[in-house]
Amino acid sequence: MASTIVEIPQEVLETFTKSDQYHNSFLLHPDEGLEHALEHNAGNGLPDISVAASQGKFLKLTALAIGAKRVLEVGTLGGYSTIWMGQGLPEDGELITLEISEVNAKIARENLARAGIRNARVVVGDAKETLASLPTEEPFDLVFIDADKEGYPNYFLEAKRLVRRHGVIIVDNVVRSGGVADDSIASGCSKCRAVRTLLQMLKEDKEVEATTIATANAKDYDGFLYAIKL
Repeated sequence: MASTIVEIPQEVLETFTKSDQYHNSFLLHPDEGLEHALEHNAGNGLPDISVAASQGKFLKLTALAIGAKRVLEVGTLGGYSTIWMGQGLPEDGELITLEISEVNAKIARENLARAGIRNARVVVGDAKETLASLPTEEPFDLVFIDADKEGYPNYFLEAKRLVRRHGVIIVDNVVRSGGVADDSIASGCSKCRAVRTLLQMLKEDKEVEATTIATANAKDYDGFLYAIKL
């Protein structure tokens, strides 16, 4: 069976980390709530798969730039990215984040409370079912998808239904160290194949404009898809 992992040389990873840390030293400021969330997640055994700090800041800036008041997140984990986006909302804003695990949801709620994010609501359940139950009468301004990759095509279709015109949809982990673009990797990787399906869908979709932004940081070489509903 073909490998489903692209090996990045250690010296390259060290360069990514050094560059990420250098830029962050100027552009990111200490934040007790965010730092506690990472520590609390690790202390409770959650996997280290939250967004990188620089990407979290990007999510916050996106929310601020588009004047978002309603945000939807698919995949909460411990709420690290939720905190970042919550910081980009006004006091009367609303953030709904979907999580399949009650254990993860409990940790996320604790992290959100500690960080002072009062306008976020964690909804536990199967994201596919929860998304299908959400009405379109109050559309979202921003949707961030970072859950099980095999669900990405469905999640994106639901996000497109629920987001406002010119609203933003961001889908994380769509480069996967280059594995999505590598036939020998993607053939044995269901996550890569799901991203490929999403990209094929978008090629034919006249209702959105989208691009992929590759990222190289202290966590890995990956990337996210940025789409706008027309």
